[in-house]
Amino acid sequence: MKRIILSGGGTGGHIYPALSIAKKVREKGIDTLFIGTKHRMEKDILFIGTPDGMESKIIPEEGFAFASIPVSGLKRKITFDNIKILMQAIHSLFKAKAVLNKFKPDIVIGTGGYVCGPILMAAALSRIPTLIQEQNVIPGITNKILNRVVDKVALGYEEARIRFPEPEKCIYTGNPIRPDVVSAQRAESRRKLGISPEVFMVVITGGSRGARTINRAMISVHEHFKGDKEICLYHITGNLEYDKIVRELGLTDGKSFGEGSQIIKYEYDMPAVLAAADLIICRAGAVSLAELAARELPSILIPYPYASGDHQTFNARVFVKAEAAKMIADKYVTEKELIQDINDFRHQPETLERMSEATKKIKKIYAGADIAQLALEMTENKK
Repeated sequence: MKRIILSGGGTGGHIYPALSIAKKVREKGIDTLFIGTKHRMEKDILFIGTPDGMESKIIPEEGFAFASIPVSGLKRKITFDNIKILMQAIHSLFKAKAVLNKFKPDIVIGTGGYVCGPILMAAALSRIPTLIQEQNVIPGITNKILNRVVDKVALGYEEARIRFPEPEKCIYTGNPIRPDVVSAQRAESRRKLGISPEVFMVVITGGSRGARTINRAMISVHEHFKGDKEICLYHITGNLEYDKIVRELGLTDGKSFGEGSQIIKYEYDMPAVLAAADLIICRAGAVSLAELAARELPSILIPYPYASGDHQTFNARVFVKAEAAKMIADKYVTEKELIQDINDFRHQPETLERMSEATKKIKKIYAGADIAQLALEMTENKK
């Protein structure tokens, strides 16, 4: 029976692809650990993350074994902290080696984040097959370094290939997505969310923490459409921004605003929301975009301007080039622009249909299964 280590952490964009791959591996016949209160089964898949990252909570809740390695990213400026971080990295490498010796994996897979560095480096030095999955058009620095030592790189975007030092190791697979993103049904999702089947539904989200630029502009957008019964603005503010938005809109029930707006702090059922939507306004994280493409959902993309290497802008350009999305630079976002765009799209169904059709050029709904199959083939070819 094959034994697999997956590593990724820091953000949902690194964690959820790893989970998608793990679940596809499980479907192909490899047993995994389900953590219960009374029983512990054989560990065949092990996740490696940081002790305080999101992954330390999400992975066990999904029923997979989890182990942690303390590691941090280097600061961009030369500081004393970087010396401590380098010392920690050396310690993490030894700890990663100890994990490998104990678990004895047939392959190690990394999906991004600083934590991937020690475990994949240790695996490569131990001649264990290694695979990294890069979600973005602009690769992260950790993955660019690891490209020189790992065996294969699974690309979320073909455009990323030329940005790796050893592009011959790269295979274009697309980004793994959650199966329920594809399986969710529009009519059922609208019933679940309490959205009329007739209204034009626009989803606005800046991610779990929120996007201040988008949220600020949306205050006037909500005011503009307040009495419109033919539109629903489903605004997911994020945890950090919710109270400000509710306060500025003068909400009393904390959710509904006028005829056409719903204000949500955090959405736990995004597959249903994506299935119900006609248009989405959001950032341009790689995994989010993969889910939009899977749903063939037209979008207005507002890339996060401070993402490393400006990678969200490059992600968004792929969709713009395919004519599947409109992009607005964060510094140019205004309430007038959003009001105009929402009105234009709701009254031009042929444009929405054309954009929806264009997403088919870039969607890869079987990426998780393809990466799982690649990983299993690599274990078969293990020397």
